[in-house]
Amino acid sequence: MCDYSLHNVASRPAKVGDKLVSTEFGKSITRGFAAVGEPNVAVCLLPGTEVAFDKEIEYERGLGFFPNWSRVKKLGERVARFRQVNKDKPKVHHDALEFADGELVLVTLLCEGQHATVLQLPAVPRAASEAEEQKRGSVIA
Repeated sequence: MCDYSLHNVASRPAKVGDKLVSTEFGKSITRGFAAVGEPNVAVCLLPGTEVAFDKEIEYERGLGFFPNWSRVKKLGERVARFRQVNKDKPKVHHDALEFADGELVLVTLLCEGQHATVLQLPAVPRAASEAEEQKRGSVIA
């Protein structure tokens, strides 16, 4: 999925092995993932997609009104699972990363320029894959 604010940006679904970079899209008010080499195309992740970052994940927090308070936080994590949150609220950001300890960070808060690789996509429910298989089997040439 791509966040509501990326609907005016060209997009494509993620594939296993995709090399991604966190970016802010010019026509959007949010950050998301683009494929390396495709900076103007949002790569949309399905809930449950696992990604591994090249380095410790960093995100921005707060406005930093206090001079000794860093705006960038390092999570100590490099692997995350994509989730959607607040789906009942249409005009807020939904795309988030969930970490092993259960912490959630909105994708729009990720610092720009972080590289990640799509490790795996969520499993397709068995009933859906069987129905698709039946469709393919019932085509008459």
